[in-house]
Amino acid sequence: MTNRSVKMTAPTHRTLEGGGFPVRRPAAMGSLMSPFLLLDEMGPVEWGPREAIGAPDHPHRGFETVTYLLEGAMQHADSAGNRGEINPGDVQWMTAGRGVIHSELPQEEFYETGGLTHGFQIWVNLPSEHKMMQPRYQDIPASQIPKATSEDGQIQAVVIAGDALGVSAVIDTVIPIQLIHIKMEPNSSFTHSIQSDLNVMAYVFGGALSIEGKTVEDGQLGLLTQGDKIDFKTGDIGAEFLLMGGPELNEPIARYGPFVMNTREEIHQAVLDFQNGTLA
Repeated sequence: MTNRSVKMTAPTHRTLEGGGFPVRRPAAMGSLMSPFLLLDEMGPVEWGPREAIGAPDHPHRGFETVTYLLEGAMQHADSAGNRGEINPGDVQWMTAGRGVIHSELPQEEFYETGGLTHGFQIWVNLPSEHKMMQPRYQDIPASQIPKATSEDGQIQAVVIAGDALGVSAVIDTVIPIQLIHIKMEPNSSFTHSIQSDLNVMAYVFGGALSIEGKTVEDGQLGLLTQGDKIDFKTGDIGAEFLLMGGPELNEPIARYGPFVMNTREEIHQAVLDFQNGTLA
């Protein structure tokens, strides 16, 4: 077996997204890490009463959005009449496919009272053969998302997609995806086996992580070399991170805001469909 190592780290920058909520976004996303197009760490931000904001109606075509909420309370709705709530620990895996018009906003009670919001939104590209597939939602409550703990109790994993510590995800993905939320206690170690043909990265959002002697700190994205296993270690402060993996699509990307296709002509058609009311 070949150990993966860190080939580069990318810092995050802070920006505003949606209706103006603050996010941390790794600079490398969208250019170096197929099939992932975007990784936004939403917050953490403490909202006062009637201050919380989200993302009002906006279109998507050609990719998937994954919302994983750690703290807060969101509600979503779309042009097809789908509605639901996202609470702490819940995941929404939305495959936009040929198109949806979608909103994610604070739940009404949360908006009135305020509170802490913290979570992630990830964009996953779709291969050309699936870009115009029928849209679908997978709303998975925290109680149904598989979780695992190492025998020594030092490692905890929330298995959103893929597998870890002998536990497999319940979410169905169009392409092979690994998305695992891992917490490691101080001075602990963990070896994770993974398909050698996947691009893999680790986004650290708490503490610091060591992979083959290279440190990835809070707010950094570590892009890993090829291999079929990863040895993670922590020092005195432990670590919390997202482990993400997926295949190299090797297809051209044409991107315009919330549309991700393969050609400029397809982007032009997506804009026309949106303007004509035929996107979704």
